[in-house]
Order: sequence, then C-alpha cells, then structure tokens
Amino acid sequence: MTKRLPPALWKNFLGPAPEWYKRTLIAFLVINPVLLWTLGSFVTGWVLIAEFIFTLALALRCYPLQPGGLLAIEAVLLGMTSPEMVYHETLANFEVILLLMFMVAGIYFMKELLLFVFTRILLNVRSKVALSLLFSLVAAFLSAFLDALTVTAVLISVGVGFFSVYHKVASGQKLNEDVYDNSSDETVGELHRQDLEQFRAFLRSLLMHGAVGTALGGVCTMVGEPQNLLISTVAGWDFLQFATMMAPVSAPVLVAGLLTCAVLEMTGAFGYGAKLSENVRLVLMEYQASEETKRTARSNARLLVQALVAVLLVAGLAMHWAAVGLIGLMVIVLLTSFNGIIDEHQLGKAFEEALPFTALLVVFFAIVAVIHDQHLFTPVIDSVLHMNSDIRPSMFFLANGVLSMISDNVFVATVYINEVKAALDAGTITREEFDHLAVAINTGTNLPSVATPNGQAAFLFLLTSALAPLIRLSYGRMVIMALPYTVVMGGVGLACVALFI
Repeated sequence: MTKRLPPALWKNFLGPAPEWYKRTLIAFLVINPVLLWTLGSFVTGWVLIAEFIFTLALALRCYPLQPGGLLAIEAVLLGMTSPEMVYHETLANFEVILLLMFMVAGIYFMKELLLFVFTRILLNVRSKVALSLLFSLVAAFLSAFLDALTVTAVLISVGVGFFSVYHKVASGQKLNEDVYDNSSDETVGELHRQDLEQFRAFLRSLLMHGAVGTALGGVCTMVGEPQNLLISTVAGWDFLQFATMMAPVSAPVLVAGLLTCAVLEMTGAFGYGAKLSENVRLVLMEYQASEETKRTARSNARLLVQALVAVLLVAGLAMHWAAVGLIGLMVIVLLTSFNGIIDEHQLGKAFEEALPFTALLVVFFAIVAVIHDQHLFTPVIDSVLHMNSDIRPSMFFLANGVLSMISDNVFVATVYINEVKAALDAGTITREEFDHLAVAINTGTNLPSVATPNGQAAFLFLLTSALAPLIRLSYGRMVIMALPYTVVMGGVGLACVALFI
C-alpha cells in the first residue's frame, strides 16, 4: 500500500493534465525559492509573472486556477507579498468580484431572450462582414455605457447557445438530407466534422470581434472600464468631460477598429473570414421553426419578462443606480421570481460559469500584489516620468500599454495616475499637462492591452469560459487573432496621442 501511494499522489496531482505540464509546474515551484535566494526578489518577481502567463496560455490543458494558485501561495510563503496585500488588492476590486458573482448569473437567466434575438440576427444578416461589424459595433456601444465583462457575458451566452443548438441537433440527425442522400455514412460523418469546424471558426471570429468591440467602446466613457472611473475621479471630470477629453483618440481608434474588422473578414487573415455554412444555417432555421411551434403563452410571458428586465438592466447600469454586481443581483431576483425558478439547484447552475473565474481573478490579484510589493514596474514608471514633456504623453501611452499587456490595467492606471496627480500637486507639471497625461494613461491601458488575455479582463473571461474549449479558442489563437487589432488600435492611438494631445 505504501509503495503505491507516491504514484497515486502523482496521478492525482492536477489529474488528467499532461505529464510534461505537471513536471514544468513542479520545476517552477522548485526554481522560484532558488532564484529568490540567489538573484533577489526583483528578478524572481518577473519570473513569477512569466510563469503565471504560462498557466494562462495553457488554459485548455489545465484551468489556470490550480497552477496559478500554487504559484501565488508560494509567493506569499516566500514573503514576496503578504496575505494583507492580497486582501487589499482584492478589496480594491470588490466591484468586479460582485459583478462576476451576480451579473453573469443574471445574464444566464436571460439566455432564452438572447438566443431568441441573436438567432434572428444571425439568420437574417447574410453578409459575414456586416454581421461582424454589427457584433463589434453593438459590443462597443454597450461597453461605453455598461461594463465590458457584462457585455462579454452576453457574448458568451449567445455563443454557447448557438453551439449547443447546432451540436444537439446535428449529433442526432443528418444536417441536410438532400445533400447527404447519396453519401456513405463515412462521408456524412466527414461532412459533419467539416461543418462543425467551420462553425467553430465562424463563432471564434464573431466573438473576437465582439470582445475587441468592448475595448473600442470601453475607452470612450468614464463607465466603460473600471480604470476609467478611477482616472475621471482623480482628474475631476464628469461624464461629458471625460468623453470629450478622450474623443481625439477614441473616435479615430473606433473608426480604425471597425475598418480592421471589415478588412479581416474580407481577406480571411489571422483566422477570420469563416462563413456560416448552409448546412448549419438549415439546422438553426429548423431549430428556430421548431421552437416557434412549441411556443406557448408561458414561454411568451418568460420572453416578455426577460425583455422588461433587460431594459431595467440597461437603464440601471447607464444611470448608475448601484454597483454593477448589485444590479445583477436585482436581475436574478426579478427573473427567477417572475419566471418561476425557485429551486436551489436550478439557481446553482447559473453560478457555475462565473465562480471559477472569480477565484482565478483573486489569484491574479495575488500576482498583482507581488508586482506592487516588489516594485516591479517602478523602473519603467520612473524613466517615463523623467522624460521630456513633449514626448511624455506618447511614452505614457506606450508604457501603460506594455505594462497592461502583462498586468492588471486597473493596477497600472492607478499607479500612473497617482504619480501624475502627485506631480501636479507638487507643481512639477501644469494642469494642462496633467489632462494630457491622464488621456494618455487611459487610452494606453485600454487599447494596446487587447494584445493578450492578461490585459483585458473581458478577454481572460472569454478564454477561461466554458465556450473557449468548445470553439477551440486557446491563448495562442486569441493572441494571433488580436494581433492586427493590437497593431492598428495601438498605432492609431499612439499617433493620435502624439498629434492631438
């Protein structure tokens, strides 16, 4: 029995994850203390960031919570940060945690309406370019007034809905009897697989356009992203002032982003361009027709309730009735009450999607706490602050963009805006220069950060969602698909900061 215990422990460790992955993680955990004692905490901190990014990059092999959590626990035990600092970072982002806990669950109870609306859009808009632009533009508009994570939750619900409908119907019957009548079973199976892969590529491209759209719209207003609200508070800007200050950068970037969306779909580059095959379209149309025949007074009443609550949701978020998460809780109470969902187990399903990501986000805040305690970004911040005032806005944009690609953009924005405010209070810079730098900080943390899932919480949410493995959306594929957007949005944003700010 004792001889069998070590192999059993090893087999249980990270379960079905590949052997090489397990060995790599063990190597990380062994190397980190050695690096700390030999090269110091600064170098070890950067190595820890690289290791954490590794766990995110291989999210489809093993959910990052466990390996990332082990790295975070080790960092605390090694004294690179403290439980108090992790708690402080978590508390500072409590609104985001509330949002994930309740708003995502609220969207779950609205999925019937979402599928109803988006199925009609998908089937009626035949042009893939027009459909992609519509997804990107709607996501941008909603993100300007709602939270990007809420919009992403909607996109994920729609994607899961489409995929589950197609997979459920297609796995039980031939897609199109007219096409397959004279085909062998083997040929039919191959055609099924081809249609499935094409449908996955189709959904991947739509969701990436939508996810980038959240960044395009999120930069425009003070409520679009958490760091926007922070910057506007420090700068003393109201909603209109913030939008006006950002417009010289946000408006050209929005136009450039939408043009990029169209070009990518027309050229089919970087994994875009996949169209909805006729076979899949027929499956979705048949499903829609079938659902229409099943519709009853009670199902219509459910759709009506969901539509009314959706209006309340948009109004509540746009007018800031309460924290986003609390509005999400209101949505849960209203939808479940008026649609007859009163069983605890039915309620529990709604929280399955968001809570693992919520736990992962707290682990991420532990890594941010290491960045803070070990002053990993200090050399970059200091060098930019001491540059000539003529090039400082452009350098702020670049520095914020690069740091936001690998860290939490709220943390990066907090550090920079506080440093700039301190410089203003000390009389080192003028109010006009402060405003210029605040614009550079906001746009820098929002635009180039689309390069990686680390930089945008919405991207990370999509990567670690139940939908990602279904449509084969990995970290690497997400980075590749985001690359043209990163170049265009970062390049146009930098040019606008240099010319107009």
